[in-house]
Amino acid sequence: MTHLESEICSRLLLAHYGQIVSTVGSQLIRTGAQPLRLIATDTGTPIDQVKKALCVLIHHNFGAYRLHKRGHVEYEAQGPQVLRLLRFPRYIYCAKTLYGDTGELIVEELLQNGKMHMSSALRRVTERLHEASTDSESVELGEAGETFVRLVQTHFLHKCGLVPEAAAAPGARPPPAPTLLTDEKDMYTLPDLSSLAQGKRRRRGSGDGEQPQAKRSRQQPAEHEPPPDDGVYWQVNFERFHQHFRDQAIVAAVGSKLDQTSSEIVRTMLRMSEVTTSSSSSHTQPLSSNEIFRAFPAGYNLSKQVLDQYLTLLSDDPMEFVGKTGDSGGGMFVISILSR
Repeated sequence: MTHLESEICSRLLLAHYGQIVSTVGSQLIRTGAQPLRLIATDTGTPIDQVKKALCVLIHHNFGAYRLHKRGHVEYEAQGPQVLRLLRFPRYIYCAKTLYGDTGELIVEELLQNGKMHMSSALRRVTERLHEASTDSESVELGEAGETFVRLVQTHFLHKCGLVPEAAAAPGARPPPAPTLLTDEKDMYTLPDLSSLAQGKRRRRGSGDGEQPQAKRSRQQPAEHEPPPDDGVYWQVNFERFHQHFRDQAIVAAVGSKLDQTSSEIVRTMLRMSEVTTSSSSSHTQPLSSNEIFRAFPAGYNLSKQVLDQYLTLLSDDPMEFVGKTGDSGGGMFVISILSR
């Protein structure tokens, strides 16, 4: 990382998380991985404050830890992830464009908090929607939950790594640094929403001020109970957002080179393979002409014959946005990504 990028990271951390986090983060970006005591010594910061700063960095996905071969734990700051702070407004606007106000608030909450329980995120979003509403209609957790589910199904959100539940021997010391396990098959598995839905939010105007003091006292301890999905955290999948931005650029390039129908065909192909194609793949999964025809928006009234002509035109174009890989199913087509 260049000196200028390091300086930008330092200023971003200072603006968003304060002086101590900025000092610790800047030190680790400059020097690389360091143990806790060395960080405290080099920055002149008390160890307890260094610990808090490291917690902030790790919780917001700007830092990481690893076990050194000598047995101690080293911490590092990840500069490229810190620079993503500059893109936060774009991530939020993208979520609003795709999933409306509810999607915008969900992504905003997760970006601001780094990692959250699904139940906590839904409750916070529901409260914000209720506060912003201008009528007396109630807002349910289920409404926000449906949008959260759609964000997970399209891989814009995913689970964080979990600490494995291993049976420790009596009296055994815990490992100096836990190892988080990430199962790709489980990253997008959703919990039972019925356990998260707590019923409708109260209507505007029925605030806590109308409740008796004794009733409020009885309800207070419930606020400190663990959430129903305790231990399961979610975060924004930045690579998925970058993949969406890349797909938008490809669609715009095709529309500029050819026409709107061609760009809509490419958009349909990208949408069909958005959750099955890795962000590092050189091309999308092969799709047959018949599959593309069935998924194409009905509003265009495009016949199968005309679609095949467009696919032939796209595959023969010198820019090679679309490539033909086979003849089964009316022809198998892919979209080239890394070569564009």
